[in-house]
Amino acid sequence: MESQRSFLIIGLAFVSFMLWQQWQEDYGPQPVQPIEAQQTTPVSQGVPSFDDTQSQQDVPTGNSVPAAVPSNQAANTNRIIEVKTDTLDLRIDLLGGDVVSADLVKFPVEQGSEEPYSLLRSGNGLYVAQSGLTGPQGPDGSASGRPVYSAQSAFYEMKGDTLEVPLTWKNNDGLTVTKTFTFTKNHYDVDVSYTINNQTGTTANVQQYGQLKQVIDAEDDGNMFMPTYRGAAYSTEDDKYSKYSFDKIADDDLKETTPAGWVGMLEHYFVSAWVPSQDEVNTLYSRNQADRYAVIGVLPPADSIAAGETKTIGMKLYMGPKDQESLAELARGLDLTVDYGILWWISQSLFALLTFLHSLVNNWGMAIILITVIVKGAMYWLTKKQYESMARMRNLAPKMQQLKDRFGDDRQKMSQAMMELYRKEKVNPMGGCLPLLLQMPIFLALYWVLMESVELRHADFVLWITDLSVKDPYFVLPILTGLSMYLLQKLQPTTITDPMQQKIMQFMPVAMSVFFLWFPAGLVLYWLVSNVITLVQAKMIYASMEKRGISSK
Repeated sequence: MESQRSFLIIGLAFVSFMLWQQWQEDYGPQPVQPIEAQQTTPVSQGVPSFDDTQSQQDVPTGNSVPAAVPSNQAANTNRIIEVKTDTLDLRIDLLGGDVVSADLVKFPVEQGSEEPYSLLRSGNGLYVAQSGLTGPQGPDGSASGRPVYSAQSAFYEMKGDTLEVPLTWKNNDGLTVTKTFTFTKNHYDVDVSYTINNQTGTTANVQQYGQLKQVIDAEDDGNMFMPTYRGAAYSTEDDKYSKYSFDKIADDDLKETTPAGWVGMLEHYFVSAWVPSQDEVNTLYSRNQADRYAVIGVLPPADSIAAGETKTIGMKLYMGPKDQESLAELARGLDLTVDYGILWWISQSLFALLTFLHSLVNNWGMAIILITVIVKGAMYWLTKKQYESMARMRNLAPKMQQLKDRFGDDRQKMSQAMMELYRKEKVNPMGGCLPLLLQMPIFLALYWVLMESVELRHADFVLWITDLSVKDPYFVLPILTGLSMYLLQKLQPTTITDPMQQKIMQFMPVAMSVFFLWFPAGLVLYWLVSNVITLVQAKMIYASMEKRGISSK
């Protein structure tokens, strides 16, 4: 097998994979189109009922209230409070105590912009984190609708290492609920707790819930060359990480009861997730509301608070970047939202190495160059075997032609003669393919590392390349990559005589350069450096082969 054919296989396989991803997006099953509605039309909150573990009803009886984020927010400014920390800028709606807006202050929406990235948001791209207490005595379980909490201030700002934002609700029967958001410096996870003081004279039965609600038709920044997933995900004891797309939510409600677990909403580089107590058995669920909103949530076990007692329960809400270390500490499998695919176990190892190299050079571009050198160096013995095997096969070409002339159309005798020739010459016909197959998982794993790791978002390299997660603005790297592929093609001898195959091989560097125009600069940098190293290695291998009397021509 010729080396040029190896590059053709890699290129065609990679491009075919990208085309398949885009076909699935363009022509695969699509979400149900949203139903248009007037801004003032009331819609259901989708609050789970107390007996959700049995009935899975979407909305409690009589619970029909305005949308979680009113379209006319100016008319409701008195019920929106603002919370600022070193990592988050939040808006909390006193109706239900939902987080209706979350800006990530350390992540600009565009490089150099002062506008922070909005993870949770209102308006046409509705995406909110709802939570509360349902049940016979729960504030969210009453027929009158969601509770309206009171707050001591309309603005909270972190001054120390922690910040508590208490919201209070009480009824006429003597039940008081304090919903407290606790923020920690340098953290994106928030403790959401409920302190229930029961002075009603009877036992109070409540059940907390947390759910993420997002409009289905929000825009996605993914494309053929940077396929990304926007949708829901969850974790159970049996499956650490499962995607649950908006299509699946539209077709079938999720209902899973599991020890521990979590639910989340994903988009490129960022995630929101509700993480209940990992020591309890929780119920995970999903909803499709009015064919417009997708909801995924979690119900911890119900709680009973005896008369005269006070009890505190709660769970965590994460709103931030897909930081693998932080996510792994919160819950089992939450770090897998950094979706490296089926090769995640290789990708995580490569990411750990890439992170270590970055700690040494403090430049992600230089770290990519170093990890490429290391990976190519580690696979040098495979590359050497591949080149030597191809050279031996080329040297056998005259003898193979003699066998063809001798046995003609007798395939059985031809096959036996070929196997005898391979045995005698100590040549493995698969020797050129096997090293390539072993290298492909490494390449694909590193591809997903460079695609999915939020650390490379807006990461500077040198000169004109100021963001390794987007395309080279002047296309210098793709052009250099195409040139390196052309030089590598010229360096390697070929026995291809078919004119059509020759034209295809000559066109491959140009075709791959065109595709690379839209690839993230970090990935193109990796491919360019890999090609340059391969050129050097090929020179070394050919020189060694010549000394041992193995012709490379």
